[in-house]
Amino acid sequence: MPLALLALAVVAFGIGTTEFATMGLLPQIADGLDVSVPHAGNLVSAYALGVVVGAPLLTGIGARIPHKRLLLILSAVFFVGNAASALAPNFGLLFAARVLAGLPHGALFGVGAVVASRLVAPDRAARAVSTMFLGLTVANIVGVPAGTALGQQLGWRYAYAAVAAIGVLAFVALALLIPHQPRGTHSGVMHELRAMKNKQVMIGLATAVVGFGGYFAVYSYLVPMLTHLTGISDSSTTLVLALFGVGMTLGTLIAGPLTDRALRPTLYGGFALLAAALVALHFTIEHLVPALVVITVIGALSALITTPVQMLLMTKAHEAPTMAAASNHSAFNLANAGGAWLGGLVIAAGWGWSSPTLVGAALAVIGLGLAVTGGYLDRDSRVSKVVTTSAPAPAGERSSPAAPAQDQASPCRQGGTGGG
Repeated sequence: MPLALLALAVVAFGIGTTEFATMGLLPQIADGLDVSVPHAGNLVSAYALGVVVGAPLLTGIGARIPHKRLLLILSAVFFVGNAASALAPNFGLLFAARVLAGLPHGALFGVGAVVASRLVAPDRAARAVSTMFLGLTVANIVGVPAGTALGQQLGWRYAYAAVAAIGVLAFVALALLIPHQPRGTHSGVMHELRAMKNKQVMIGLATAVVGFGGYFAVYSYLVPMLTHLTGISDSSTTLVLALFGVGMTLGTLIAGPLTDRALRPTLYGGFALLAAALVALHFTIEHLVPALVVITVIGALSALITTPVQMLLMTKAHEAPTMAAASNHSAFNLANAGGAWLGGLVIAAGWGWSSPTLVGAALAVIGLGLAVTGGYLDRDSRVSKVVTTSAPAPAGERSSPAAPAQDQASPCRQGGTGGG
């Protein structure tokens, strides 16, 4: 794997740290700005709002900008947003800073995924993308606990300052390690938006919103589940969340090779196993060791699904994969909001702290149904190849109509759609 993937992993590490560290620092932020903890919780929504809006907006604005330059611009916005968060004098400005910090999130991942897939041979594209995602999973093991501890000991502003420093490191790494990747002659926002009209892209985004909603329905309430039902102390929940991150890392490591070999079967199996694991957690949450094992498995399965969803969207967006890849992260944040809302509904209805696990399992099953529907509708399509340039394929490189249908998520080399 090229060293340039390390730069993309550093970006993902910083994004993962800033996205989740706020959740562990809400009491400190509330005390520091003289607001209630629930009111401080709106900062999590502020970041998510930035992701949902920023992914398509910044990807569209940067549709004609070469990928390396766009990555540098986005990482600069990431730095400014987190530096502003560390310096914000009041809640209103901190809210605005968190929106700003979230704006480049989806675009960084979307452009980064396309860049990563172009750095390697076609049959290793998913492994390259999953290597970038390793930065996100490692953030859950190291970055989020370290940021939370730093904020608790020295003050919440130091946590955001540390993330801003990671942003500087990411900028330098991108500038030194990422090669120049020119855009095609047909690049542009309208070209990207036309690719988004693809039926398979829309089904893929719906699959991400609903299917990952099942994961977030549980993850959002994992800490109170552990303290109320498993009997784990508040101080120990950070270690359990780190264990969850270990599971995510293992899932990411195996997702790349599996997706390169068989995209849709990996996606189907991931959702089916996730639904089963969420049901298992419902029955094991009151028993420490089984619960910890199942939580680790859930972390692995959530990561296992991420790569094939990302590669599917890049595949089906044809000549303009960047907008689809970025919009996937808007879908993740919609899943975060919707899953947390549904999980909170069943808890508030008196169904018990373990009830979000069953809601999550139901959403995972629906996500599986959407994925299978997409596969059924795609059964007669030509061979799928991830296109990593905005230029249209030369006529001699287009897939043959007689080619057998399959879902190999392999990017073509620069300048074409790859042979059938």
